[in-house]
Amino acid sequence: MNMMNRRGFTLAALAGVGLTAACGNGVGSTGGSEIDARVDNTLDYLYSNYPNTVDLANKSTGILVMPLITEAGFGIGGGYGRGALRVDDITVDYYSAAMGSFGLQIGASQHAHVLFFMTEGALAEFRRSNGWAAGADIKYAVADEGETLAVDTTTTLAPVIAVVFGQAGLHIGATLEGTKYSRIIP
Repeated sequence: MNMMNRRGFTLAALAGVGLTAACGNGVGSTGGSEIDARVDNTLDYLYSNYPNTVDLANKSTGILVMPLITEAGFGIGGGYGRGALRVDDITVDYYSAAMGSFGLQIGASQHAHVLFFMTEGALAEFRRSNGWAAGADIKYAVADEGETLAVDTTTTLAPVIAVVFGQAGLHIGATLEGTKYSRIIP
């Protein structure tokens, strides 16, 4: 079996990120005020369409809002977006999300996602890390067919809860992907 080494994977992911950079995901924005406006609009949409997330936000110690993530891939793919970390409804930092993927895939898509940090420890670990990678400790709250948000007891006990919504486009395939969040200065 042909195994791709880490350097090859990284270069391929960066190429995919480059392809998605021109898709209106915040790259080249005028700075923090534009990101904050996008974050406000994203949260308004989230709270009005998925009212259960208001309770998550009230219980969380901080939330990372990524208003627009653009992904594209043809065998090798990538994605990119920018957003803001809010604590007590105040933006404290700006972050980028970069992802790379390798596998059977084709297409392009966009979505928004919000990470709810449910413990002080999870938020502190995220903020002090030099590039935090999403891992197995994230639980996903997903919209069911009735468009209500399903959050079970296991999910509510998780240190980080992710809500992915607003999908547009078509990106087909099973991939192995990871997302890395890095602090930025807009």
